[in-house]
Amino acid sequence: MDNNVTLPSKLYDTDNMDVDTMLDLYRDMLLGRNFEDMCAQMYYRGKMFGFVHLYNGQEAVSTGIIKALNDTDYVCSTYRDHVHALSKGVPPRLVMAELFGKETGCSHGRGGSMHIFSAPHNFLGGFAFIGEGIPVATGAAFQSVYRSQVLNNSDPISVTACFFGDGTSNNGQFFECLNMAVLWKLPIIFVVENNQWAIGMAHNRSTSSPEIHKKAISFGLPGIEVDGMDVLAVRKVACEAIHRARSGNGPTLIEALTYRFRGHSLADPDELRSRQEKAAWVARDPIKSFKSYLLHNSIVNEHYIQEIDINVKDQIDDAIQFALASPEPEVKDLKRYLFAEDL
Repeated sequence: MDNNVTLPSKLYDTDNMDVDTMLDLYRDMLLGRNFEDMCAQMYYRGKMFGFVHLYNGQEAVSTGIIKALNDTDYVCSTYRDHVHALSKGVPPRLVMAELFGKETGCSHGRGGSMHIFSAPHNFLGGFAFIGEGIPVATGAAFQSVYRSQVLNNSDPISVTACFFGDGTSNNGQFFECLNMAVLWKLPIIFVVENNQWAIGMAHNRSTSSPEIHKKAISFGLPGIEVDGMDVLAVRKVACEAIHRARSGNGPTLIEALTYRFRGHSLADPDELRSRQEKAAWVARDPIKSFKSYLLHNSIVNEHYIQEIDINVKDQIDDAIQFALASPEPEVKDLKRYLFAEDL
Protein backbone atom coordinates (compact mmCIF):
# COMPACT_ATOMS: atom_id res chain seq x y z
CA MET A 1 0.00 0.00 0.00
CA ASP A 2 1.27 3.48 -0.93
CA ASN A 3 1.66 5.37 2.35
CA ASN A 4 1.75 8.69 0.49
CA VAL A 5 -1.85 8.31 -0.65
CA THR A 6 -4.64 9.55 1.61
CA LEU A 7 -7.67 7.30 1.62
CA PRO A 8 -11.01 9.00 0.98
CA SER A 9 -12.60 10.44 4.12
CA LYS A 10 -15.71 8.32 3.55
CA LEU A 11 -15.90 4.67 2.59
CA TYR A 12 -16.83 3.85 -0.95
CA ASP A 13 -20.37 2.60 -1.42
CA THR A 14 -19.58 -0.94 -2.55
CA ASP A 15 -22.61 -2.71 -1.08
CA ASN A 16 -24.17 -3.39 -4.46
CA MET A 17 -21.00 -3.84 -6.50
CA ASP A 18 -19.09 -7.04 -7.17
CA VAL A 19 -15.31 -7.32 -7.22
CA ASP A 20 -15.14 -7.73 -11.01
CA THR A 21 -16.94 -4.43 -11.51
CA MET A 22 -14.60 -2.61 -9.13
CA LEU A 23 -11.56 -4.05 -10.88
CA ASP A 24 -13.01 -3.06 -14.25
CA LEU A 25 -13.27 0.52 -12.97
CA TYR A 26 -9.65 0.46 -11.81
CA ARG A 27 -8.52 -1.06 -15.11
CA ASP A 28 -10.39 1.57 -17.12
CA MET A 29 -8.92 4.48 -15.16
CA LEU A 30 -5.42 3.04 -15.44
CA LEU A 31 -5.83 2.53 -19.19
CA GLY A 32 -6.83 6.17 -19.58
CA ARG A 33 -3.88 7.43 -17.54
CA ASN A 34 -1.30 5.26 -19.33
CA PHE A 35 -2.75 6.12 -22.71
CA GLU A 36 -2.46 9.84 -22.03
CA ASP A 37 1.08 9.53 -20.69
CA MET A 38 2.07 7.76 -23.91
CA CYS A 39 0.35 10.47 -25.94
CA ALA A 40 2.59 13.04 -24.28
CA GLN A 41 5.67 11.01 -25.26
CA MET A 42 4.52 10.59 -28.84
CA TYR A 43 3.61 14.27 -29.17
CA TYR A 44 7.05 15.41 -28.10
CA ARG A 45 8.59 12.88 -30.50
CA GLY A 46 6.69 14.50 -33.36
CA LYS A 47 4.25 11.64 -33.97
CA MET A 48 1.20 13.81 -33.23
CA PHE A 49 0.43 17.27 -34.51
CA GLY A 50 -1.84 20.17 -33.62
CA PHE A 51 -3.29 20.63 -30.15
CA VAL A 52 -3.48 17.66 -27.81
CA HIS A 53 -5.44 18.03 -24.55
CA LEU A 54 -4.77 15.33 -21.97
CA TYR A 55 -7.14 14.02 -19.30
CA ASN A 56 -4.73 13.11 -16.47
CA GLY A 57 -6.43 13.50 -13.09
CA GLN A 58 -10.01 13.39 -14.34
CA GLU A 59 -10.25 9.62 -14.97
CA ALA A 60 -12.75 8.98 -12.17
CA VAL A 61 -15.32 11.12 -13.99
CA SER A 62 -15.05 9.32 -17.33
CA THR A 63 -14.97 5.86 -15.76
CA GLY A 64 -17.64 6.59 -13.16
CA ILE A 65 -20.14 7.91 -15.70
CA ILE A 66 -19.49 5.95 -18.88
CA LYS A 67 -18.97 2.52 -17.32
CA ALA A 68 -22.45 2.84 -15.80
CA LEU A 69 -23.98 3.17 -19.29
CA ASN A 70 -25.15 0.44 -21.67
CA ASP A 71 -23.52 -0.23 -25.03
CA THR A 72 -26.62 1.25 -26.72
CA ASP A 73 -26.28 4.53 -24.82
CA TYR A 74 -24.51 7.57 -26.28
CA VAL A 75 -21.57 9.69 -25.17
CA CYS A 76 -20.77 13.17 -26.43
CA SER A 77 -17.36 14.58 -25.53
CA THR A 78 -15.20 17.71 -25.73
CA TYR A 79 -11.72 18.38 -27.13
CA ARG A 80 -10.37 16.39 -24.13
CA ASP A 81 -11.89 13.24 -25.58
CA HIS A 82 -9.36 10.37 -25.75
CA VAL A 83 -10.25 8.82 -22.39
CA HIS A 84 -14.01 9.24 -22.90
CA ALA A 85 -13.64 7.20 -26.10
CA LEU A 86 -11.64 4.49 -24.35
CA SER A 87 -14.22 4.25 -21.54
CA LYS A 88 -16.96 3.87 -24.16
CA GLY A 89 -15.14 0.89 -25.62
CA VAL A 90 -13.35 2.36 -28.62
CA PRO A 91 -10.20 0.17 -28.93
CA PRO A 92 -6.91 1.87 -27.95
CA ARG A 93 -5.50 0.87 -31.34
CA LEU A 94 -8.09 2.92 -33.21
CA VAL A 95 -7.78 5.96 -30.94
CA MET A 96 -3.98 6.00 -31.14
CA ALA A 97 -4.02 5.56 -34.91
CA GLU A 98 -6.39 8.50 -35.15
CA LEU A 99 -4.03 10.63 -33.10
CA PHE A 100 -1.25 9.66 -35.52
CA GLY A 101 -3.47 10.75 -38.43
CA LYS A 102 -3.58 7.24 -39.91
CA GLU A 103 -6.24 5.74 -42.18
CA THR A 104 -6.93 3.01 -39.62
CA GLY A 105 -7.96 5.56 -36.98
CA CYS A 106 -11.53 5.63 -35.75
CA SER A 107 -12.11 8.80 -37.83
CA HIS A 108 -9.84 7.55 -40.65
CA GLY A 109 -7.16 10.07 -39.66
CA ARG A 110 -9.39 13.04 -40.53
CA GLY A 111 -10.30 14.05 -37.00
CA GLY A 112 -7.19 13.86 -34.89
CA SER A 113 -7.06 14.50 -31.18
CA MET A 114 -10.07 16.79 -30.84
CA HIS A 115 -12.46 14.90 -33.09
CA ILE A 116 -12.47 11.27 -31.98
CA PHE A 117 -15.63 9.61 -33.31
CA SER A 118 -16.95 6.06 -33.47
CA ALA A 119 -20.43 5.24 -34.71
CA PRO A 120 -20.20 1.53 -33.77
CA HIS A 121 -19.61 2.53 -30.15
CA ASN A 122 -22.23 5.33 -30.10
CA PHE A 123 -19.43 7.77 -29.38
CA LEU A 124 -20.68 11.01 -30.91
CA GLY A 125 -17.33 12.72 -31.10
CA GLY A 126 -15.08 15.29 -29.57
CA PHE A 127 -15.65 18.96 -30.40
CA ALA A 128 -13.05 21.71 -30.65
CA PHE A 129 -15.28 24.59 -29.56
CA ILE A 130 -16.77 24.76 -26.09
CA GLY A 131 -20.47 24.01 -25.92
CA GLU A 132 -20.48 22.65 -29.47
CA GLY A 133 -21.35 19.12 -28.41
CA ILE A 134 -24.26 20.00 -26.12
CA PRO A 135 -26.84 20.49 -28.93
CA VAL A 136 -25.58 17.31 -30.60
CA ALA A 137 -26.08 15.36 -27.38
CA THR A 138 -29.52 16.90 -26.94
CA GLY A 139 -30.40 15.78 -30.46
CA ALA A 140 -29.23 12.25 -29.69
CA ALA A 141 -31.48 12.18 -26.62
CA PHE A 142 -34.39 13.52 -28.66
CA GLN A 143 -34.08 10.86 -31.37
CA SER A 144 -34.14 8.16 -28.70
CA VAL A 145 -37.51 9.45 -27.44
CA TYR A 146 -38.76 9.95 -31.01
CA ARG A 147 -37.95 6.36 -31.93
CA SER A 148 -39.89 5.14 -28.93
CA GLN A 149 -42.92 7.44 -28.99
CA VAL A 150 -43.37 8.08 -32.71
CA LEU A 151 -41.76 5.14 -34.48
CA ASN A 152 -42.94 2.67 -31.79
CA ASN A 153 -39.48 1.18 -31.34
CA SER A 154 -39.70 -1.38 -28.54
CA ASP A 155 -36.02 -1.18 -27.57
CA PRO A 156 -35.18 0.38 -24.19
CA ILE A 157 -34.67 4.13 -24.20
CA SER A 158 -31.03 5.05 -24.90
CA VAL A 159 -29.49 7.57 -22.52
CA THR A 160 -26.98 10.21 -23.64
CA ALA A 161 -24.13 11.41 -21.42
CA CYS A 162 -22.93 14.87 -22.42
CA PHE A 163 -19.54 16.01 -21.07
CA PHE A 164 -18.30 19.61 -20.94
CA GLY A 165 -16.11 21.82 -18.78
CA ASP A 166 -16.77 24.53 -16.22
CA GLY A 167 -16.02 27.26 -18.77
CA THR A 168 -18.88 26.02 -20.94
CA SER A 169 -21.43 26.55 -18.16
CA ASN A 170 -21.47 30.29 -18.99
CA ASN A 171 -22.20 29.55 -22.64
CA GLY A 172 -25.57 29.98 -24.36
CA GLN A 173 -25.90 26.41 -25.60
CA PHE A 174 -25.72 25.19 -22.01
CA PHE A 175 -28.79 27.15 -20.92
CA GLU A 176 -30.79 26.60 -24.11
CA CYS A 177 -30.29 22.84 -24.10
CA LEU A 178 -31.01 22.45 -20.39
CA ASN A 179 -34.29 24.23 -20.98
CA MET A 180 -35.19 22.05 -23.97
CA ALA A 181 -34.17 18.82 -22.21
CA VAL A 182 -36.39 19.56 -19.22
CA LEU A 183 -39.28 20.75 -21.40
CA TRP A 184 -39.30 17.47 -23.35
CA LYS A 185 -38.03 15.23 -20.52
CA LEU A 186 -35.14 14.02 -22.63
CA PRO A 187 -33.01 11.05 -21.46
CA ILE A 188 -29.77 12.98 -21.08
CA ILE A 189 -27.17 13.51 -18.35
CA PHE A 190 -25.29 16.80 -18.45
CA VAL A 191 -21.85 16.22 -16.89
CA VAL A 192 -19.81 19.29 -15.95
CA GLU A 193 -16.18 18.31 -15.46
CA ASN A 194 -15.25 21.22 -13.22
CA ASN A 195 -11.46 21.01 -13.24
CA GLN A 196 -11.27 24.51 -11.73
CA TRP A 197 -9.67 26.18 -14.75
CA ALA A 198 -10.97 27.26 -18.17
CA ILE A 199 -7.64 27.30 -20.01
CA GLY A 200 -5.91 30.02 -17.95
CA MET A 201 -8.93 31.46 -16.13
CA ALA A 202 -9.75 30.22 -12.63
CA HIS A 203 -13.37 29.13 -12.45
CA ASN A 204 -14.27 31.22 -9.41
CA ARG A 205 -13.06 34.37 -11.22
CA SER A 206 -15.15 33.81 -14.34
CA THR A 207 -18.68 33.32 -13.06
CA SER A 208 -21.07 35.06 -10.69
CA SER A 209 -22.34 31.65 -9.55
CA PRO A 210 -19.39 29.26 -9.03
CA GLU A 211 -21.56 26.33 -7.90
CA ILE A 212 -22.63 25.15 -11.33
CA HIS A 213 -25.00 22.42 -10.13
CA LYS A 214 -27.22 25.10 -8.58
CA LYS A 215 -27.96 26.50 -12.03
CA ALA A 216 -30.19 23.46 -12.55
CA ILE A 217 -32.78 25.00 -10.22
CA SER A 218 -33.66 27.61 -12.85
CA PHE A 219 -34.81 24.90 -15.25
CA GLY A 220 -36.35 22.44 -12.83
CA LEU A 221 -33.97 19.50 -13.07
CA PRO A 222 -31.86 17.89 -10.33
CA GLY A 223 -28.43 19.45 -9.87
CA ILE A 224 -25.90 17.25 -8.08
CA GLU A 225 -22.37 18.03 -6.93
CA VAL A 226 -20.02 15.06 -6.59
CA ASP A 227 -16.39 14.45 -5.73
CA GLY A 228 -14.89 13.89 -9.16
CA MET A 229 -11.79 12.27 -7.65
CA ASP A 230 -13.88 9.42 -6.16
CA VAL A 231 -14.84 6.96 -8.91
CA LEU A 232 -17.52 5.17 -6.92
CA ALA A 233 -19.12 8.40 -5.74
CA VAL A 234 -19.34 9.43 -9.39
CA ARG A 235 -20.71 6.03 -10.40
CA LYS A 236 -23.39 6.19 -7.70
CA VAL A 237 -24.84 9.51 -8.88
CA ALA A 238 -24.47 8.37 -12.49
CA CYS A 239 -26.54 5.24 -11.88
CA GLU A 240 -29.27 7.31 -10.26
CA ALA A 241 -29.28 9.80 -13.14
CA ILE A 242 -29.30 7.05 -15.76
CA HIS A 243 -32.24 5.33 -14.07
CA ARG A 244 -34.12 8.62 -13.91
CA ALA A 245 -33.47 9.31 -17.61
CA ARG A 246 -34.33 5.81 -18.82
CA SER A 247 -37.53 5.84 -16.77
CA GLY A 248 -38.78 8.90 -18.64
CA ASN A 249 -38.26 11.41 -15.83
CA GLY A 250 -35.88 13.64 -17.73
CA PRO A 251 -32.34 14.98 -17.40
CA THR A 252 -29.91 15.49 -14.53
CA LEU A 253 -27.05 17.97 -14.19
CA ILE A 254 -23.96 16.50 -12.49
CA GLU A 255 -21.09 18.75 -11.46
CA ALA A 256 -17.98 16.63 -10.85
CA LEU A 257 -15.29 18.52 -8.94
CA THR A 258 -11.99 17.39 -10.40
CA TYR A 259 -8.61 18.66 -11.60
CA ARG A 260 -6.36 18.22 -14.60
CA PHE A 261 -2.82 17.34 -13.60
CA ARG A 262 -1.25 18.69 -16.80
CA GLY A 263 -1.57 22.03 -18.56
CA HIS A 264 -4.55 22.93 -20.71
CA SER A 265 -2.82 21.29 -23.67
CA LEU A 266 0.65 19.92 -24.36
CA ALA A 267 1.52 23.37 -25.73
CA ASP A 268 0.64 25.01 -22.40
CA PRO A 269 3.61 25.66 -20.05
CA ASP A 270 1.12 25.61 -17.13
CA GLU A 271 2.61 28.58 -15.30
CA LEU A 272 -0.63 30.15 -14.06
CA ARG A 273 -1.57 27.58 -11.44
CA SER A 274 0.33 27.56 -8.16
CA ARG A 275 2.48 24.62 -7.11
CA GLN A 276 0.56 24.40 -3.85
CA GLU A 277 -2.77 24.08 -5.63
CA LYS A 278 -1.49 21.40 -7.99
CA ALA A 279 0.15 19.45 -5.18
CA ALA A 280 -3.05 19.46 -3.13
CA TRP A 281 -5.04 17.92 -5.97
CA VAL A 282 -2.33 15.47 -7.06
CA ALA A 283 -2.33 14.12 -3.50
CA ARG A 284 -5.94 13.05 -4.18
CA ASP A 285 -5.05 11.13 -7.37
CA PRO A 286 -8.20 9.08 -8.09
CA ILE A 287 -6.30 6.04 -9.36
CA LYS A 288 -3.88 5.83 -6.44
CA SER A 289 -6.68 6.41 -3.94
CA PHE A 290 -8.85 3.67 -5.41
CA LYS A 291 -5.91 1.27 -5.66
CA SER A 292 -5.11 1.90 -1.99
CA TYR A 293 -8.72 1.26 -1.06
CA LEU A 294 -8.80 -2.05 -2.95
CA LEU A 295 -5.61 -3.24 -1.25
CA HIS A 296 -6.37 -1.85 2.20
CA ASN A 297 -9.73 -3.64 2.32
CA SER A 298 -8.32 -6.90 0.90
CA ILE A 299 -10.64 -6.70 -2.10
CA VAL A 300 -7.70 -7.70 -4.27
CA ASN A 301 -4.03 -8.46 -3.69
CA GLU A 302 -0.94 -6.71 -5.03
CA HIS A 303 -0.24 -9.52 -7.48
CA TYR A 304 -3.56 -9.04 -9.23
CA ILE A 305 -3.02 -5.28 -9.38
CA GLN A 306 0.35 -5.90 -11.03
CA GLU A 307 -1.29 -8.17 -13.60
CA ILE A 308 -3.71 -5.39 -14.49
CA ASP A 309 -0.82 -2.94 -14.78
CA ILE A 310 1.06 -5.26 -17.15
CA ASN A 311 -2.04 -5.92 -19.25
CA VAL A 312 -2.72 -2.20 -19.63
CA LYS A 313 0.87 -1.48 -20.65
CA ASP A 314 0.68 -4.28 -23.22
CA GLN A 315 -2.46 -2.69 -24.68
CA ILE A 316 -0.70 0.67 -24.96
CA ASP A 317 2.38 -0.88 -26.58
CA ASP A 318 0.14 -2.72 -29.04
CA ALA A 319 -1.69 0.52 -29.86
CA ILE A 320 1.59 2.30 -30.58
CA GLN A 321 2.88 -0.47 -32.83
CA PHE A 322 -0.45 -0.58 -34.68
CA ALA A 323 -0.44 3.18 -35.22
CA LEU A 324 3.16 3.24 -36.41
CA ALA A 325 2.54 0.41 -38.89
CA SER A 326 -0.74 1.83 -40.22
CA PRO A 327 -0.90 3.58 -43.62
CA GLU A 328 -1.36 7.30 -44.12
CA PRO A 329 -4.56 8.47 -45.86
CA GLU A 330 -4.09 8.64 -49.63
CA VAL A 331 -4.23 11.95 -51.49
CA LYS A 332 -6.91 10.58 -53.83
CA ASP A 333 -9.22 10.25 -50.82
CA LEU A 334 -8.80 13.89 -49.78
CA LYS A 335 -12.52 14.66 -50.21
CA ARG A 336 -13.79 11.32 -48.99
CA TYR A 337 -16.05 11.27 -45.93
CA LEU A 338 -17.33 14.78 -46.55
CA PHE A 339 -20.67 13.25 -47.44
CA ALA A 340 -22.44 10.01 -46.58
CA GLU A 341 -21.55 7.12 -48.83
CA ASP A 342 -23.85 4.50 -50.32
CA LEU A 343 -23.68 1.21 -48.46
